[in-house]
Amino acid sequence: MTPPRHILGTFDEALSTLRNNVLMMASLTTRSLDHALNGLQQRDDDLCATAIADDEEIDQLEKQVDKDGIELLLRFQPVASDLRRVVSAMKLCSNLERIADQAVNVARKARKLNRHPVLPEVEVINPMRDHAVQMFKDSVDAYMQEDVDLARGLKARDKALDELNGAASRRLIERMAQDPEQLRGYLNLMFIARHLERVGDHATNIAEDAVYAAAAEDIRHQPFVPQP
Repeated sequence: MTPPRHILGTFDEALSTLRNNVLMMASLTTRSLDHALNGLQQRDDDLCATAIADDEEIDQLEKQVDKDGIELLLRFQPVASDLRRVVSAMKLCSNLERIADQAVNVARKARKLNRHPVLPEVEVINPMRDHAVQMFKDSVDAYMQEDVDLARGLKARDKALDELNGAASRRLIERMAQDPEQLRGYLNLMFIARHLERVGDHATNIAEDAVYAAAAEDIRHQPFVPQP
């Protein structure tokens, strides 16, 4: 028996609202990460402060998505693809909140660096910055557009980000030995590199949820197999 049309319409409206809140949270998280990284590059404490301040709004949105998602599950008891979309939206927001936390960490480390003379080695972070930010944006696009191929490609890109992190760490450790007076600054740069590596991890998690929502396939914990 076909359910009454108004019930389907109400569910679709609730799901649309949920996705809109996820999209808003993704937009705020992207802005926060951009502010933190620009605060680092431009030595701008105001941008760093904005990134830190944004975290509260992102946390509140995560709570709202969780609340709405649970209410939607209890009220409509969706099955199959609809159930996957609701659960994946809630999981995605958890990863968005953690990426926002990494943005806050970057902003705080950047403010510490801004109190001292500029370190040329900040340029070591640039390849990781570009790679991690694009991974994050592509993971959200893959989720919103249900682009399974784009989502699957994130795992290999995360491996490349890990390698960039390793290269940056080796370079900074070398500089610590050569210039011990700047030890604290080099350590802060290493921490920032680690925060960017974690952004890549959470972007990969988002991509895995995108595949699950669109194709009902769980690709978590699968070994990485390089393409020939």
